[in-house]
Amino acid sequence: MTVRTRFAPSPTGYLHVGGARTALFNWLFARKHGGDFVLRVEDTDAARNTEEARQAIFDGLNWLGLDWNEGPERGGNFGPYYQSERREIYDAWFAKLVAAGRVYEDGGAWRFRFDRKPVTMHDLVCGEVTIDYRDESNTPDMVVKRSDGSYVFHFVNVVDDLEMEITHVIRGEDHLMNTPKHLQLIEAFGGKAPQYAHIPLILNPDGSKMSKRDAGAAVGDYPRQGFLSAAVVNFLALLGWNPKTEQEIFSLAELAELFTLENVNRAPARFDLEKCKWMNQQHLLGISVDEFAAAAKPFVAEAGLTVPDNYAAVIAAVKDKVRLFSEVPAAVDFLLKEDFDDDPEAVAKVRASATSAGLLGGLAQALATLPEWSADAAKAALTDVAVATGAKPGQLMFPLRVALTGRAHGPDLGDVLNLLGKDRCVKRVRNFATKLC
Repeated sequence: MTVRTRFAPSPTGYLHVGGARTALFNWLFARKHGGDFVLRVEDTDAARNTEEARQAIFDGLNWLGLDWNEGPERGGNFGPYYQSERREIYDAWFAKLVAAGRVYEDGGAWRFRFDRKPVTMHDLVCGEVTIDYRDESNTPDMVVKRSDGSYVFHFVNVVDDLEMEITHVIRGEDHLMNTPKHLQLIEAFGGKAPQYAHIPLILNPDGSKMSKRDAGAAVGDYPRQGFLSAAVVNFLALLGWNPKTEQEIFSLAELAELFTLENVNRAPARFDLEKCKWMNQQHLLGISVDEFAAAAKPFVAEAGLTVPDNYAAVIAAVKDKVRLFSEVPAAVDFLLKEDFDDDPEAVAKVRASATSAGLLGGLAQALATLPEWSADAAKAALTDVAVATGAKPGQLMFPLRVALTGRAHGPDLGDVLNLLGKDRCVKRVRNFATKLC
């Protein structure tokens, strides 16, 4: 039996991280078992569907690397893959229920007649769940066709799963109570039910339900903020799934090899955007300087910074200091322009020492007389100035960093000296010393 999973989003808004994680788990399970991952679009709500939302879903899945074997833009043997194009299929399946006497008209709508018995489902994550349909007051017969002739979610969802021969339905826990209804429909059709796995919900760090307005909810925001898709996939995979190892950083291929439904947690997952940023930094450490520089360049250009000839060297100096590509412009601006902002706290810390201005003034003069420029030569001059004035070299290191960069932290001071060059370093140290007076 070929494993077949599916992701069935509604194009009524952007791709939410909850939907992305559902797609990811389905993709991982299909890839783990050499099966097919199907994308179908639940677009029967014509009033709310938009082309922009549809494209956002496709773009989000493609950016995450979750390629589908069948569906829109791919085709397949079980199409159409838009529900809005499957009306004749739904009519044919509805006729089966009519012929079997399992539906009846009620005020223009059609209701499915439940079999009044307990229905037990065996969920691959949640275990055994039973709904007792003997009490009609708690489980009234379900509308499957509205008075306007359109079919409800429960009906088309089941028909599509049967038609497309879906073997495993992996979806959010909020659908758990829908499944016994679906099992009754499948039984009435004489079909074979897929196996179900309901994965835990994603909550905010404070335990509240994650809404569309919460930070980190929209997948489309991640590339704009400078995340790597591999890091976001890695982060989403660990929201509700445990690899049972101490390892936290995984590639998509590694996740597909390790993923099992047995290791999906029952407890809700807590979303932590700071953890996602940390994970992104770990992935950034694993890519080359050239890859990093190419990915960061649009962010540098958008910030209005001129990309210099030594751009790769500039990027190499800050590659290990940032968590996101969007942080690169602020990390390199002092290397690319002269009118950067100083950190007031760093300046105040330098000014608090009465000797800083004199030391920096002497250092500027010493740097200006160096015949050959290098970071090592500049540091040797710094040591000479400190010794000559009875100070320790360390007392000049911090003031020099602030003079050159305007901040307390950043790239290695040797890299800064080399990248700025003699003239710019001398000018900045001299100007900063004057500013302190």
